[in-house]
Amino acid sequence: MTDKKDSTSSVMSRLYLLVSFLGCFAVVLIAKLIYIQFYFDSDGVEFSSNQIIKNVVLEPSRGNIYASDGNILATSVPRYELHWDAIVPSKLYFDLNKNALADSISSFTGTDFLKVIQGLEKARIQKSRYWPIAKNLSYSEYKRYKTFPMFRGSTYRGGLIVEHQIKREHPLGKIAERTIGYEKKDKDGTYFRVGLEGAFSKYLRGDSGLRLKQKIANGQWKPISDANEKEPTEGYDLHTTIDVNIQDIAHNALLGQLERFEAEHGTVVVMETETGAVKAIVNLGRTDDGRYFEKLNYAVGEAHEPGSTFKLMGMVAALEDKVIDVDTPIETGNGKMMFFGKYQVKDSKRGGFGTISAAKAFEVSSNVGLVKIIYDNYKNNPRKFVDRLYNVGLNKQLGLPILGEGQPKIPYPTDADWDGLDLPWMAYGYGISLTPLQTLTYYNAIANGGEMVKPRFLEQISNFGNIPTKVFSKQILNPSVCSLETLRKVQSMMFNVVDKKWGTAYSIKDPFLTMAGKTGTCQVDYTTQNIQYIASFVGYFPSDQPKYSCIVVIHRPDKKKGYYGATVAAPVFKAIAKKIFNNIPHQLNLKASELINHISNQKKTQNKLHQGLSEVEVNHFVSRQSFQIDAKFKKAKTIKISLR
Repeated sequence: MTDKKDSTSSVMSRLYLLVSFLGCFAVVLIAKLIYIQFYFDSDGVEFSSNQIIKNVVLEPSRGNIYASDGNILATSVPRYELHWDAIVPSKLYFDLNKNALADSISSFTGTDFLKVIQGLEKARIQKSRYWPIAKNLSYSEYKRYKTFPMFRGSTYRGGLIVEHQIKREHPLGKIAERTIGYEKKDKDGTYFRVGLEGAFSKYLRGDSGLRLKQKIANGQWKPISDANEKEPTEGYDLHTTIDVNIQDIAHNALLGQLERFEAEHGTVVVMETETGAVKAIVNLGRTDDGRYFEKLNYAVGEAHEPGSTFKLMGMVAALEDKVIDVDTPIETGNGKMMFFGKYQVKDSKRGGFGTISAAKAFEVSSNVGLVKIIYDNYKNNPRKFVDRLYNVGLNKQLGLPILGEGQPKIPYPTDADWDGLDLPWMAYGYGISLTPLQTLTYYNAIANGGEMVKPRFLEQISNFGNIPTKVFSKQILNPSVCSLETLRKVQSMMFNVVDKKWGTAYSIKDPFLTMAGKTGTCQVDYTTQNIQYIASFVGYFPSDQPKYSCIVVIHRPDKKKGYYGATVAAPVFKAIAKKIFNNIPHQLNLKASELINHISNQKKTQNKLHQGLSEVEVNHFVSRQSFQIDAKFKKAKTIKISLR
């Protein structure tokens, strides 16, 4: 009996030993499988535990950039990419939902049902941990996928993996693209910052977040929940001074002229006279196939010889120093002038202008006339002339927030390379360099009563409609660029450039909109056989009460079609000014007698005027403008007209 018990005990011991051994083996085997699964990559290289779970930085949504009227110029839009972990769903769950899932995807995307179901089954057979489902989805599209069978459940049941990215989009297209700009990070960590996006990146960027992710297979990661997860904080919004309507007007006016003259590139800037707010900035360059796009920010970054538009600066200096007056006779002769026996200055008019006043020399843009004014009066003391330019600040950058502002160049008599040609050449805009925006800033000061204001691109920086974090107000660079006496004289000259028959821009004169400005035609590549030109016009409107200043610069137009500033650039200025003027309210005062005469000349297009009425409303359409007149003739000496 005892032997039988011992035998049974021995068998049980061996059985327990075997079971224990098998249990230990199973534990070791499972541990090894887990170790291989999570601690080795696809090439069999071992990695540590901190490489299977990690915190991934979540980039925040950048702030929006708005136009002055509230239109969005740039915004961050969430985009979603969906993948599927085919191992996660159980066999039963997969078999029950695969047809319905394939049908939902097929109906939503228009993809063939069989192709979708075959893809799902293939992923299942291959045990794919990261099968592509869809990419570049909007939030609403992503939410639609989340309602599909098998995907509507949790990640741990249906296997749907969601990747979230933030992409920058421009709802209004390419409008002011180079000024809006961008910020990009290269692979080596280097940032490329352009325009407002780059200049104010620290405000737009926001704060990064963190999300815990787990490595699955083939170098792919999927998010897992974690109590310490930190959501990213959105960046601040920029509210710009750009007016979408004015921007559109300027863009189309410049584009049409570039295409007409097959020019290389061009720029337009429209600025609010009093505040310096930039309402439009267009920069268009030509591609090899003849199309135009926002290639570079020429207005901010391209410093070049301005040509005749610089004559205003020289005229102001001469008037301020009282070396001439507007009526001073200037002998231009036959329109040619030699320096050192081989360097010639000549006028565009064959045979010259003869003896003309200093004011008319400016209005007809006589190169010889301006050179005589400057050279004859400053050749013994050129420093006096250049100091005038320096004191205004023409030798300094404007200090714009946008990176890449061109460096102005104004030669100084103490420079090592100063020679006898610098002074006469400067008189008509050669040997110096200014960007279009720097030139416009000076002209805007003449329109603004002598006060030079800094060009401004932003109104404020704010967040979620709260109190603005930063407000950008008018910034004065120079309270007075010249005396009031000089100011009135050059304003009159600039008006005559457009208003008088001899003015170089008389072709753009308009009966209902007064404009003032200066043409410019500058040679480039003049040391070669293939001379090219830069055509420009800069001025302001309306001339009596300036609201906007504007510069148009067009580089290298087809010489066969035209190259003078009056022919190429000035019409763009007029087109912009007219359309802006037609879209904004203005007020003018006319004498009652002038109004009555005007009405009597337009009997066919207006209502009959009854002198007995105490209040009169006359509708008169001329050149696409509507004049609404509301006044009491018996009592009023003048009549206020509202142009709409």
